[in-house]
Amino acid sequence: MRAVVLLSGGLDSYTAAAIVRAEGFELYALTIGYGQRHASELDSARRVARSLGVARHLELAIDLRAIGGSSLTSDAPGFDIPRDRDVAVAADIPSTYVPARNTIFLSLALGWAEVIAARDIVIGVNALDYSGYPDCRPEFIRAFETVASLGTRAGVEGARFRIHTPLIALSKAEIIRRGLALGLDYGLTHSCYDPGASGAPCGRCDSCLLRAKGFAEAGAADPLVLR
Repeated sequence: MRAVVLLSGGLDSYTAAAIVRAEGFELYALTIGYGQRHASELDSARRVARSLGVARHLELAIDLRAIGGSSLTSDAPGFDIPRDRDVAVAADIPSTYVPARNTIFLSLALGWAEVIAARDIVIGVNALDYSGYPDCRPEFIRAFETVASLGTRAGVEGARFRIHTPLIALSKAEIIRRGLALGLDYGLTHSCYDPGASGAPCGRCDSCLLRAKGFAEAGAADPLVLR
């Protein structure tokens, strides 16, 4: 069984890929450089791909900076990386939302899946401990599965594409516990939206705060902090 996994180099995509690998899937990893300011995650994706022993690791460059609209792809006024927010209560969609990113990413994964005769796609979205992104919700995933069936030759010919979201109902702590039980080395990953020149995490953006909260609640030490 082949599965295309969207692999960012972050904690979530690493764990999602490992869960599906444990279910018997052969992994084909897709990493997308989209002009993100935290491009150091691409190096993490390569390390994670090697750790997972993927059958192939495909990297695509699609520069979304020309579109803008996000603090991850734009330095325009009003698009600062949010810092020191209370991630437990934040309900708004933050400036780190990249317009239609998961729609774009899943479309690319779907195209590759059709070419390699894979019918399974893996994405590490989460609907609990996340930053309010609309394209991380179960209803979006269900809708995209419909799109996959309607908009591909394989789908029209009767194939059924499935989008695997093994983390969607888990808290960050539960995700970390699951990954540790699978023997994952989270020191390979990268989570920070705005790392320093050395790649060190800022410790203040939403992603850093959610990661710290997750490790604390899981009762585990973050290997990145120990370095």
